[in-house]
Amino acid sequence: MSLVTIAALMPQAEKEGYAVGAFNANNLEFVQAIVAAAERQKSPVIIQASQGAINYAGLEQITAMVRTAAQAATVPVALHLDHGTDFNQVMRCIRAGFTSVMIDGSKLPLQENIALVRRVVEVAHAVGVSVEAELGRIGGTEEHITVSDREAFFTDPDEAETFVKATGVDTLAVAIGTAHGPYKGEPKLDFERLEAIRARVGIPIVLHGSSGVPDEAIRQAVARGVRKINIDTDLRQGFTARLRAVMAEQPEEYDPRKLLGPAREALQQVIEHKMQVFGSAGQVRK
Repeated sequence: MSLVTIAALMPQAEKEGYAVGAFNANNLEFVQAIVAAAERQKSPVIIQASQGAINYAGLEQITAMVRTAAQAATVPVALHLDHGTDFNQVMRCIRAGFTSVMIDGSKLPLQENIALVRRVVEVAHAVGVSVEAELGRIGGTEEHITVSDREAFFTDPDEAETFVKATGVDTLAVAIGTAHGPYKGEPKLDFERLEAIRARVGIPIVLHGSSGVPDEAIRQAVARGVRKINIDTDLRQGFTARLRAVMAEQPEEYDPRKLLGPAREALQQVIEHKMQVFGSAGQVRK
């Protein structure tokens, strides 16, 4: 089927009370594993590309890989820009065929963030593309963007309400205790804050930095209104762990297909588990 927008995936997720996984892809093996997992679990899925992935694989190449995979799929697939850094980059991704974009103005003062997001929303909605924005800073590192523990701050529910009303954004990424990259300890999510934000904004909530968060905490977040969950670090770790193991077991092997194939299978298993935790498994019933 054709690529869909994230906005198109949200009504059923809201109705049934599950979250759709947004999995970062950097190359062909990741795209294949994500779609194969979605097919096996009968789950809608979001494939997202960060600026780092676009720089690595190329904007046209990433778009073509995901579009081709989506056309052959029997489950809905969205293509999303993760952490868009500026207006021009977002426009390039929309022109290339992305069906959803994130514009990250979270480091800006509130009114500047609102102005930037509103500008993107006006253009994106005019061509049927959905928009995600972020309010509050999520700690850790996402590609080249770093937020220290000292700089990180949680999303304010009152500001979130103002932000959503002023921008018309489709989904909102919030800071409630998650971080990008590997955790030093077990993350503690502020569920009370999440409930307050959800009650104020009335739109689907996005949870970034979800790799390494315990499954039960993820389930609680979903129960409180999180409808899109980003996963990147867990994918990289699962893929590279299996790749290293195969290379250690078969040091003379030089066929990349025999090295990357098992890593792709391990990656698919990680994604399938996430879909089960998110509650999206089995939600594609046609």
